[in-house]
Amino acid sequence: MRTKCAQGGMKIIKKLDIYIIREFLLLFAGTFFICMFIFVLQFVWMWMSNLVGKGLTLDLLAQFFWYSSLMVIPRSIPLAVLLASLISFGNLGEHFELLSMKSAGIPLVRILAPLIFVSILISGASFIFQNRVSPYATRELSRMAWSMKQKSPELDIPEGIFYSEIPGYNLYVEHKDKETGMLYGAMIYTNSGGYNDIQIVLADSARLQSTADKMHLKLTLWGGERFRNMDAQQGSMLRANVPYMRESFVKEEDIIPFDGNFNLMDADLFSHNAQTKNLGEIGHSIDSLKQKADSARHMIYSNIQRTYMNKSLPVGIKDSLAIVEQAKNAPPYDSLYLSMRDEQRVKAWRSALNRAETMKAECEFRALETGDRNLSIRKHRIEWYKKFTLSLACLLFFFIGAPLGAIIRKGGLGVPVVVSVIIFIFYYIINQAGENNAKVNAWTIESGTWLSSVVLLGTGVFLTYKANNDSVVFNIEGYRNFFMRLLGLRLGRKLNRKEVILNDPDYKTLPIRLAELSEFCIDCRKTMHLRRIPNYIDLFFNPGQDKRAAELSDRVEALVEELHNTQDNAILTYTNEYPIINPSAHTRPFNSKRLNMIFGIVFPLGLLIYMRIWRYRLRLRLDLRNIGRHLITERIIKQKYGQEPEQ
Repeated sequence: MRTKCAQGGMKIIKKLDIYIIREFLLLFAGTFFICMFIFVLQFVWMWMSNLVGKGLTLDLLAQFFWYSSLMVIPRSIPLAVLLASLISFGNLGEHFELLSMKSAGIPLVRILAPLIFVSILISGASFIFQNRVSPYATRELSRMAWSMKQKSPELDIPEGIFYSEIPGYNLYVEHKDKETGMLYGAMIYTNSGGYNDIQIVLADSARLQSTADKMHLKLTLWGGERFRNMDAQQGSMLRANVPYMRESFVKEEDIIPFDGNFNLMDADLFSHNAQTKNLGEIGHSIDSLKQKADSARHMIYSNIQRTYMNKSLPVGIKDSLAIVEQAKNAPPYDSLYLSMRDEQRVKAWRSALNRAETMKAECEFRALETGDRNLSIRKHRIEWYKKFTLSLACLLFFFIGAPLGAIIRKGGLGVPVVVSVIIFIFYYIINQAGENNAKVNAWTIESGTWLSSVVLLGTGVFLTYKANNDSVVFNIEGYRNFFMRLLGLRLGRKLNRKEVILNDPDYKTLPIRLAELSEFCIDCRKTMHLRRIPNYIDLFFNPGQDKRAAELSDRVEALVEELHNTQDNAILTYTNEYPIINPSAHTRPFNSKRLNMIFGIVFPLGLLIYMRIWRYRLRLRLDLRNIGRHLITERIIKQKYGQEPEQ
């Protein structure tokens, strides 16, 4: 019998595994395409100015979007895993499916087991994609993007403003005929022959056409004049009065160099970029860069040593410093300096200063050269580690999203999306901060690149532990109630109509008890003296308990609990208006005697709490008045059931 039950349990668990995996993969597919679409839009928005107005064909644009989609996949996968795990387990918690699994004796770790395996497969696929496909896509996308940036724009001459997209020309047109392409009232300002050869051309009409090979523009002008500087070769533009040449023409044609074709750049131009290389190529590039950097350092050291450390001096000494240190009977430096004439001292100072400045400038120049190589090495190492950290982030985000969804128990695209975006932004900030500090050599490469993974790992372990223990650490309602109590705000009642009622309220005695409660409240207002200023010493150092307030709270809660069993919606609505009485809010700030004394000694904080408790006393007095006058429920009972309260 036990064997059959165990086999049945294994079958149920296997069906649950299939169910959980199916729900997760469906959500992962949807969120993945949404994330990829968002990242592609972000990338296209960055290059929008280089895409618009270039006359690119649909196949070029399709290739651009294809390669950009491939490039953003490694960033889209971790966010998709986070969203899918958070939504899937949020749905399970919201529909009480997760609670049913735990009630059946299945621990949370066992529920997560199939998805852990799926997340490991996704991480492995992400790593393979980054190592093989992503470098190729990045290289091709860089080629296309920079080629589009270098491509000349389409000729679309506007009206009324200067058009400067043609190199060396500024063209102004008063009116343009869109059907024939004729330009009327044209003014051309050109410096194609250099800044010393500036020409201004005025024409009644013009036409601008592209040649068949799209390598030149044919500019035809009718009825105009040309103004040109005559002394351009002598550079007389700097003089106030510059003679110029004025030429009139009926028709004139100019050929302007203008490459309108799309020329794809050579892929070797992007070979220095670490993002276009796989792990093997990155390792080979790091070795080559290190070898070149070491060779450059040795060459710089040898050059400085040969030029500045062993330079011959006028007295025939190769290294005066070494000889003076070695010579026992040599006079000290001060004696040598004092024995020199004034002009010799000035000359020596100037010579030493010039040599020091020259050496400093050369060292700074060499530092720039070696700094670029070191920066390239750091970028390659960062990219090498990044392929591992970005893949591992898929698994770590699952251990954050799944426990968080089980704790929050909210599915759909509302709360999970907000939480996922906040977590991903936090991860992105930490990751970028670590990489930037590693690039500038402020941190080590390992600490900068693995910082975000360490933070995600700690967060995932904490959330998994809390979810496994059914923690309410992310219970929003609990935090809301805490801050409301801290700020002294009222917690309202939320009584809903019960579907099943075992015991109806005793409507015969309810009017009598309501009247007695009203009389009790009136008596409390007279005897409790709540309008008086509370004693500061008694409040913090001799706190007590108000028995009448505790009795009032018990009687109100007992009455509300009984009225909650009513089927009448009107009675239930007015019952929600009864305030929640805190019997100790107006007598002491905290339950701990030591904590009360500490806040009483710290005068500024104690004064704020003292004023708040005085406010609680006034509020309790108002509650007593409202409860004493609140006979609406009694009148509803009499009107609905036709009963008068017994005297």
